[in-house]
Amino acid sequence: MRTLISTAFVSLDGVVEAPGGEPGYRNSGWTFQDIEFDAAAYEIKGREQGEATAMLMGRVSYQAFAPVWPGMTTEFAGYNAMPKYVVSTTLKEEDLVGNWGEITILRSLDDVAALKETDGGPIILHGSATLNRHLSDAGLIDRYHLLVFPLLLGAGKRLFSDTDKDKQRLALRESEGYRNGVQKLVYDVVR
Repeated sequence: MRTLISTAFVSLDGVVEAPGGEPGYRNSGWTFQDIEFDAAAYEIKGREQGEATAMLMGRVSYQAFAPVWPGMTTEFAGYNAMPKYVVSTTLKEEDLVGNWGEITILRSLDDVAALKETDGGPIILHGSATLNRHLSDAGLIDRYHLLVFPLLLGAGKRLFSDTDKDKQRLALRESEGYRNGVQKLVYDVVR
């Protein structure tokens, strides 16, 4: 079974919306505004790109990444080369870009569960706040790679849902604090 890893920049109060910049969100770009850059905090991002064998995202993240990431040959060479899976009930094959390698549309959480049963290495889930919440609630996420920023943003899309469900235990796999206040937290989901 393949490991599904959710990776996210998250504020201390759980917001994941617009970390690098996104129109319409008042705190857009919060990962670099007023936070001193510390390259060590982003080491996990390079490691993820080297370890993952496929990338998963929702439609909204796909539509944000697809026009930009294929041209970022230095920063995202690993991601650009790996197969990509987009979970969407509305996206059509003709909506997919032709310059970003193999892209497959998955229509349901059952399709994601079936993908996890295939041969291959880890699948990395980028962005996709809504998809993250649904996958977490369905018990399909195996690990979380979180860079927690020392900010309280209040409103915004959350990484975790507020669904009334049974508790889900996590086991700390790795952690590190950085001089700029960012915390790296890597958790395995305990089943």
